[in-house]
Amino acid sequence: MKASAGAAAAVRTRRAMARPVGVGKPSPIRMGAPLFKKVEDPGDWAARVKELGYSAAYCPVRVGAEPELVRAYAAKAREADITIAEVGVWKNAISPDEEARKKAMDHSLASLDLADRIGARCCVNVSGSRGAERWAGPHPENLTEETFDMIVQMCRSIIDAVKPTQTYWTIEAMPWAYPPTVDANLQLLKAVDRKRFAIHLDPVNMVNSPVLYYRSGDLIRDCFDRLGPYIRSCHAKDIHLRDDIYTTQLKEIRIGLGGLDYVTYLQEMSKFPEIPLMLEHLRTAEDFKLAADHLCGLASQNGLSFRQI
Repeated sequence: MKASAGAAAAVRTRRAMARPVGVGKPSPIRMGAPLFKKVEDPGDWAARVKELGYSAAYCPVRVGAEPELVRAYAAKAREADITIAEVGVWKNAISPDEEARKKAMDHSLASLDLADRIGARCCVNVSGSRGAERWAGPHPENLTEETFDMIVQMCRSIIDAVKPTQTYWTIEAMPWAYPPTVDANLQLLKAVDRKRFAIHLDPVNMVNSPVLYYRSGDLIRDCFDRLGPYIRSCHAKDIHLRDDIYTTQLKEIRIGLGGLDYVTYLQEMSKFPEIPLMLEHLRTAEDFKLAADHLCGLASQNGLSFRQI
């Protein structure tokens, strides 16, 4: 699991060399979110994305969609300049329950195949949990070398079976599962050793202590410094540290109501304009609008902008 100091330094050097030079006017950022409206066809879908002011979107069809429909959405996305950010899996592919694990693996294969055919930037899952009760929950064995090796083999087998040519298989960080840190992402990237394995970034999921909460800007800069060229899609949400109790409790919250350093996040995103920023985990269309409006306000105040279609 552990890379040597020399190997880790070499990986960091390759990423630093690949990073765009941050000069000139910042590039417009692509943003997307759930649509909260049933769409009838690709044209209706593109119109809804534009109506909401976005230039990125979650995959508009499910696993099992007819091939003709998948091709139609892929063509409309290209025509309308909409980035299909990701196809989500959200199943436990390292579950101790054999039946659940097999179903998760089958769904992972189908999801990666869909992502490749529709032209999504990535197919994303979390690494899973060694526990059977919660598919992505904490477990004493999650952060062990044995589990790391299981995740590596899982990722390799999925990529090798599907052989994607347009998209990437990615694992999103969780506070209690691999890869919870920038170093762990680099270790996983090196260990999987597949061209079609990349990074999915959600900095909120990497904020697992008061130190990182109050220095989230440093964390975000480190993510883009060392992982930037390999990030395929990013999630946007916020986090709040309770200050009225004597134990550390971090809670996910609507963007603008928490402590994540979104000015730094947007500044870093503007250096990688191909990476979409996808809002998630809110319950209503109004909450998503409030979150998006907050980000647009921050961008405007800091000389940044969002790409329109």
